[in-house]
Amino acid sequence: MSIPETPAPLLAVSGLESCYGRIKALKGVSLEVASGELVALVGANGAGKTTFLRTLSGVQPASAGQILFAGEAIERLRPEQRVRRGICQSPEGRQVFGPLSIEDNLRLGGYTRSAAEVSEDLDKIYQLFPVLRDKRRLAAGTLSGGQQQMVAIGRALMGRPRLLLLDEPSMGLAPLMVEEVFAVIRRLRAEGMTILLVEQNAFGALALADRGYVLETGTITLTGSGAELLQNEQVRAAYLGL
Repeated sequence: MSIPETPAPLLAVSGLESCYGRIKALKGVSLEVASGELVALVGANGAGKTTFLRTLSGVQPASAGQILFAGEAIERLRPEQRVRRGICQSPEGRQVFGPLSIEDNLRLGGYTRSAAEVSEDLDKIYQLFPVLRDKRRLAAGTLSGGQQQMVAIGRALMGRPRLLLLDEPSMGLAPLMVEEVFAVIRRLRAEGMTILLVEQNAFGALALADRGYVLETGTITLTGSGAELLQNEQVRAAYLGL
């Protein structure tokens, strides 16, 4: 009787390092994300979480290690080449283009797509975030922080991601808006989207996650299912205040 093969992960990172000058921000990080999985990466400020996502998307160069995406080594590809392969990021701090309209911000996310695809996807984003449809002609800079976060997530979704990178989507948001953003992430996950979620809100992230990793000063120190990490004494003491 043959044992069924385990499918290869969509994303497989091994020994990843990245530096800012002489400072090594990532020290041999290894991590996997399977297709359809939501994986949370949690850790304190300065742990290297944002650097990790920036290195995956190609904005920050890798100094060592390998990034395999759908079996292809991509660590030397330019950022736009990674977007075309389906790696799309909603960055920390939202980074919307303030003077541009909401709709123009969203359209920028679909720059690798045809006009017909962009039109189709705009409708999907407006279904996901109805408030953006009502305000689509307004300058994105006039929106609340929570609505700007919707624009940032929507802009990433316009690239039709195979892997969605979410960097601190709840940062600086009011509690009600945090719940709304997490509800959207939950819905995307239920629809089968593959998501790598970076969050300081460890409780919220791990409660959503299939699996999680804890990053401390550039090194993965713990890994397990979301439920296991929520019950882990080290995690509870360091990140959950319990």
